[in-house]
Amino acid sequence: MMARALFAAVALAALTAQSQPAAPVRTTDAGRVEGIALSSGVDAFLGVPFAAPPVRDLRWKPPQPRAPWAGVYRADRFAPECLQPLRSSRQNHYFGEEATSEDCLYLNVWAPRAAKKAPVVVWIFGGGFTIGSASMANYSGEPLARAGVVRVNLAYRVGALGFLSHPALSREQQGRSGNYGLMDQIVGLQWVRRNIARFGGDPDNVTIVGQSAGSMSVALLQMSPAARGLFARAVGMSGSPFGGMLGPATLATGEKQGVELATALGATTLDALRAVPGDRIVAAQGARVSIVQDGRVVTGPAEAVFAGRRQNDVPVLIGYTRDESFRPFDRITDRTGLTAAVRERYGARADAILKAYDSGDATRDASDIARDASVGVQMAAWASHQARYGTAPAYAYLFIRRQPYAPGITFSDHDPATVGAYHTGDVPYWLRTRDSLNLFRRTRIWEPGDVTLEREMSDALLSFARTGVPRSPTVGPWPAFDASGPRLVRLAPHSEVVDWPHYRDIALFDGAAVPPRPTGARPRD
Repeated sequence: MMARALFAAVALAALTAQSQPAAPVRTTDAGRVEGIALSSGVDAFLGVPFAAPPVRDLRWKPPQPRAPWAGVYRADRFAPECLQPLRSSRQNHYFGEEATSEDCLYLNVWAPRAAKKAPVVVWIFGGGFTIGSASMANYSGEPLARAGVVRVNLAYRVGALGFLSHPALSREQQGRSGNYGLMDQIVGLQWVRRNIARFGGDPDNVTIVGQSAGSMSVALLQMSPAARGLFARAVGMSGSPFGGMLGPATLATGEKQGVELATALGATTLDALRAVPGDRIVAAQGARVSIVQDGRVVTGPAEAVFAGRRQNDVPVLIGYTRDESFRPFDRITDRTGLTAAVRERYGARADAILKAYDSGDATRDASDIARDASVGVQMAAWASHQARYGTAPAYAYLFIRRQPYAPGITFSDHDPATVGAYHTGDVPYWLRTRDSLNLFRRTRIWEPGDVTLEREMSDALLSFARTGVPRSPTVGPWPAFDASGPRLVRLAPHSEVVDWPHYRDIALFDGAAVPPRPTGARPRD
């Protein structure tokens, strides 16, 4: 009896082993990596090193090559996220607390098992350049990989550990310092260029995609000579360095901020600064770090780089959400309150702004003004500069869906009653990761319209990655941006092409950089 039971167990184990594909192994230029064969038909390689750990004497240095390894590297779990402040479990976008470390330059690859020369979609996370991770559930690459693309998520250093400038660092590094996190992104893309064919991807068909600080990163990479030839298309969601609000600072400004941080930490030499525990740096950094014009990665303001036609001239797909802003007003409920707030903030331009934004709904007008004065400027200027100074087309969208929240759900950083189509609310539709928002507790009750919208958006992204033209089930091929009559795709359960809302009014705001249509220019198809 015991022998029969043992034989049955062995037979069952053998049958199970036969039904499960073997762990996938790929050879990179640094060594062999073993991933995970997922039941979806996707092979995942998690925590693949693409640069040397930026620790000890490599803190605040450009990323260095990873030393080759012998044997097989087990890429079967996510690497720690780069050192940063941690999150509350009651935040809206909480996907589980991750381990953190300065040793964090790893990437994740999701590849269809039979992929050959598949389009490659590289995700660059957001988080204000101070937080974020390549491993968050809402950024998972598995859903789009199931649709036939190779998905990559890049990590990069954040906060002061990723973006500190300092006179001593500049002396050490040929007169320039800072932007190490951007260099990490570039080195990650170089890894993709060298290795992605071994995972079934096409190194000549790479689309970089980012949201918020990730979107700003995408724009900075489009501007950067150091990133030339590393991608064929670019997608930016809600953020860019256009308009000056988040534009690159001078190196002198960055160095001054670095000196202030070193002083706060009591570090009088570069060696002493490198010896400060990383958690103390994160706790003290505040807002003392900036993207800087280092002459190496960032060579000037966005407007000047594009006007000089020095950008990487690739097709761009860009846009924003209806209710986001980088400088929102306090809650406004009537026209009197709106008038006072606009006059306080915009002075002599207030009357023109109030005239342009007069829908009869003061709360709506306040949201539109705050949005267009910040992220609206950034995205409109990016589209118009690419259209004017480039040859590749730009495509644009506005996401307006308010997600369907579970009754009674509350968050520490997010009010479902007022937040509307919020900053980052579009990401799970693009990446097909809506279920991640219900990972630990049920926060949304998704509706058929959300399924429709997810398909509309993710299909457009996949089409753009494959062909350079976004195409979606309802809209069909999206119209290219034309400054003579700007249009965009309004993304909702019933998506449609509309005139770009308030496009001309954006010029009323400080820092607006929407150039006029050049004389004699023809509309682009």
